[in-house]
Amino acid sequence: MSFVFIPFIIIGLFVLISSFFVVKQQTAAIIERFGKFQSIRQSGLQLKIPLVDRIAGRLSLKIQQLDVIIETKTLDDVFVRLKVSVQYKVISQKVYDAFYKLDYPHDQITSYVFDVVRAEVPKMKLDDVFVKKDDIALAVKAELNDAMSDYGFDIIKTLVTDIDPDAQVKEAMNRINASEREKIAAQFEGDAARILIVEKAKAEAESKRLQGQGIADQRREIARGLEESVEVLNRVGINSQEASALIVVTQHYDTLQSLGEETNSNLILLPNAPQAGSNMLNDMVASFAASNQIGEAMKEARAKKKE
Repeated sequence: MSFVFIPFIIIGLFVLISSFFVVKQQTAAIIERFGKFQSIRQSGLQLKIPLVDRIAGRLSLKIQQLDVIIETKTLDDVFVRLKVSVQYKVISQKVYDAFYKLDYPHDQITSYVFDVVRAEVPKMKLDDVFVKKDDIALAVKAELNDAMSDYGFDIIKTLVTDIDPDAQVKEAMNRINASEREKIAAQFEGDAARILIVEKAKAEAESKRLQGQGIADQRREIARGLEESVEVLNRVGINSQEASALIVVTQHYDTLQSLGEETNSNLILLPNAPQAGSNMLNDMVASFAASNQIGEAMKEARAKKKE
């Protein structure tokens, strides 16, 4: 007799167990009774009437993301592919609208994204699309919020995550960028070359100035030495002309001696004959005499003018 009740006990346990169900965190369960909406159950252990109530569906209340790929044309007639990422979630107070008003929310969101992007991008040039991608994202979000809030969806954020022009356009843009960089590099190289030339000229000018100063100092010291030599010779009864000639001849032979000490020297001093010294002395004496005569004549002419 007890075996007769076993099936009823099993059925009773099955019905009792099926009366309980669990709703996960950040999820909402829609309960229908005989096909009609009954209630919305939140997370936790829930109870329903067996064979009368059923779980019609579950909606996640988490933030979800939908990636939409759109191909459109810019103001400068360049075809470009944009990837727009839409982050959205079901409003917990509007689970009924989100479940019953839309069968395919992804398709609805995609349609609005296409509509907005293809209305905004053709107003911009390709460069502006890259610069103003945030403006495109804001326009998409504003349109979606107005449209989807009635259906129980909240648009959290929209992002233009990728802008992909045609391959030939990208290659042309890269060539333009490379040309601009080469132009800038050439300008820098030209500036560097000009600075190098200027600095080199300054260095050469400074070198020549110092060289001239050195030569001037050398000649000044030579003149001072000659003056002292003439004074010494004057003390022993040699006049200035003879002293100057003697000094010149002495320097001439000193130069020949120093050249002879250099074994690898290729310098040839002309004239270099034995009588060169006497000829040089005679020429100097004659020039000194002529200069004295010219000086005396100039003094007499000045005196006559004064008279």
